[in-house]
Amino acid sequence: MTESSERRRTGRGGDPARVAPVLDVRALNRATLARQLLLRRSPRSARDAVEHLLGLQAQNTKPPYYALAARLDGFAPDQLAGLMARREVARIVTMRSTIHTHTADDCLALRPLVQPARDRELGNFRKGLAGVDLDRLAAVARELVEAGPRTMAELRQALAAEWPDADPGALAVAARCTLPLVQVTPRGLWEESGQVALTTAEQWLGRPAEPAPAPESVVLRYLAAFGPASVKDMQTWAGLTRLRPAFDRLRPRLLTFRDPDGVELFDLPDAPRPDPATPAPPRFLPEFDNLLLSHADRTRVIPPAHRGRNARGNQAYRTLLVDGFLAGLWKLDPGALVIETFDRLTKGRREEVAAEGERMLRVLHPGESYDIRFGDVVPR
Repeated sequence: MTESSERRRTGRGGDPARVAPVLDVRALNRATLARQLLLRRSPRSARDAVEHLLGLQAQNTKPPYYALAARLDGFAPDQLAGLMARREVARIVTMRSTIHTHTADDCLALRPLVQPARDRELGNFRKGLAGVDLDRLAAVARELVEAGPRTMAELRQALAAEWPDADPGALAVAARCTLPLVQVTPRGLWEESGQVALTTAEQWLGRPAEPAPAPESVVLRYLAAFGPASVKDMQTWAGLTRLRPAFDRLRPRLLTFRDPDGVELFDLPDAPRPDPATPAPPRFLPEFDNLLLSHADRTRVIPPAHRGRNARGNQAYRTLLVDGFLAGLWKLDPGALVIETFDRLTKGRREEVAAEGERMLRVLHPGESYDIRFGDVVPR
């Protein structure tokens, strides 16, 4: 379908006379890979990529580096580490109550957007917070961490001294939920270690938090990074509810499509929607990569036959994309990159995967010697 014919056939502004075309799974896959900088590596800077992607999942310290190595041409770990050391990016709990590496601007803007989700999370700890004034707790916790970064153990101990009858763990979680706490360096720097120590985003970044952005502005950014997408897709990504009104207000500015199940999808008019036949090179992704977590319907990346194979419980695995879809797992053992696929690969595919693995190792582990080994096909 050409862009011009697509524009003629795509629904705009809720016009009932126009029939929204269907985007099949491969069309959604290629569009999403293009937005995620995984169809072709991008020349963007590390900072611009973090901003475009609305942050990088950072439950562990190394995934952001692997995520950018898969997406950027010319990336080196010191680029992201330098941003972190200069406080141009930081690690903070945002979407889905998980840690993300965000630009400083997004730390201060996106955290207020998702605060309602943090407030709901706090409800799980009410029993341990009986009699605790949350406004006072936030004020006391802010004073503590802004006097000097505190570990969670130090925060629990200090807050328990103020509220001896409350649950110390619940007090520390309440501080994390009510305040925008960032993890300070050296935590998160490449090849360095450090305990999780926390202070407020305002203290660490040297400027006040911003008001929560209009939901519409974040919808547009989400579509640029993850579209085409449904309302439920974005709600899954953000961990928020009630975003339908924002999409409806934007409807006159957006294109609409349908997925194979008839779900309405929204998209930016000028966003890339490559031909579904466009080749998609192999990519090595870290655990918890947002590509696999940011849609309600993940079949655009995870084939139904492989659903659930990228994680077990709360343990996520490093994943391999082949032809744009989840196709296996990988790990670094001493002296070896071990690749385990879900199905047998052709000789040509194995060579492509091995070449991509060699590239990843050159970028992130230069000077180290690794064999590349294909393990047995992973049983279902």
